[in-house]
Amino acid sequence: MTLFYSDFARGGLYLYIQRHLESQIREASNCYSVVMVCGQRQVGKSTMLYHIKEENRRYVTLDDGNARRLAQKDPQLFFETYGSPLLIDEFQRVPSILLEMKRIVDQKALEGEDVNGMYWLTGSQKFRMMKDVSESLAGRIAVFDLSGISAAELDGREAKLFHPSLDCLRKKMQGFQKKNVHEIYERIFTGGMPKLIAEGLDRERFYTDYINTYLERDIKELALVGKLGEFYDFLVFMAARTSMELKYSEIAKSIGVSAPTIKEWVSVLERSGVIFILRPYYNNVTNRLVKTPKMYFMDTGLAAYLCRWPNAETLEKGAMDGAFFETYVVSEIVKSYYNAGKRPDLYFYRDIDGKEIDLLLAEGDRLYPMEIKKAKAPEHADKNFHVLEKLKLDVQPGIILCMADELLPYNREAWYFPVAAI
Repeated sequence: MTLFYSDFARGGLYLYIQRHLESQIREASNCYSVVMVCGQRQVGKSTMLYHIKEENRRYVTLDDGNARRLAQKDPQLFFETYGSPLLIDEFQRVPSILLEMKRIVDQKALEGEDVNGMYWLTGSQKFRMMKDVSESLAGRIAVFDLSGISAAELDGREAKLFHPSLDCLRKKMQGFQKKNVHEIYERIFTGGMPKLIAEGLDRERFYTDYINTYLERDIKELALVGKLGEFYDFLVFMAARTSMELKYSEIAKSIGVSAPTIKEWVSVLERSGVIFILRPYYNNVTNRLVKTPKMYFMDTGLAAYLCRWPNAETLEKGAMDGAFFETYVVSEIVKSYYNAGKRPDLYFYRDIDGKEIDLLLAEGDRLYPMEIKKAKAPEHADKNFHVLEKLKLDVQPGIILCMADELLPYNREAWYFPVAAI
């Protein structure tokens, strides 16, 4: 669903696309004192929270110099000034306020007051924030991830978690809108940044400003990067290898920095929400499985911009068409988990014999294999599913995520599922 709202920052009207995470936030706010939404810059964290907040919930951003100074110098006066319920934007700029927040919540709870939903927080440096949160607000806070707009949100479909069981896939097909491969690559090229989609901004200008903001603010604040130019080269290198294995020594050699530095920079991208790390599946039954993770950009538009693809048609026909298609599919599946307030138990399979399965969902002893193919009716896409038998687990029917128009059996052990319905 798309709605027009007044822009709380600049005035005027703009297009707001309803987010699937909204219901999760409301539910958590009835059970926890603090709700935190993390995610990379420009994915709509503060916009979403502002538009679902109650009328009496005040808003303050710590990007504002005066508010930030007050929070740093006198956190007690800061909370006295803004009260509660309160929405604090970019709170990681003054993480020390968490101790005062804990004191206030605990004091009011002792006095018998209702402390649920007192504070909503947003931030764009998750792992750094989580260290402070775990030390200060354990048991009092619900933490959510928000990524760019998903295909389901853009289509106005209901929020449904992607799960490869056939019952769930049939539910996913409800309200599904068929799309051809050109339409999919248009979405891949555009990406999922809400402001870019809703306001029709110039794509080149938007991503240029995004990169400059990311480098000049987040990276400098993390104090991990000595040379921003080298980090930018690293960012481009990573985008050109989306959906591939993370080989730190290879990246270090290409960029001209040490492997430990590359590991640290990869961590920066992960905790900023820019990339998703897909770990290899490992089972004690066999020692023939590789242990090198794979990396995916969470916004395909950003990756396409960094790789300098000029348009969707060129990307679709280019050398990276398969890599971007796989990145799009994985990121859409991950978004569905984030929007349901869950962590995805997703892996990939690769052994030393070169047998590979693009995705595995692991649920206890149950495995769901998934293969990703750009074709409409790919042949032999299930050829490696049988290798899972040696793991002695409960392997479910495999799913082939492709450009099919409907959910169809490929054979008795594998089904086609349309990428446009994820």
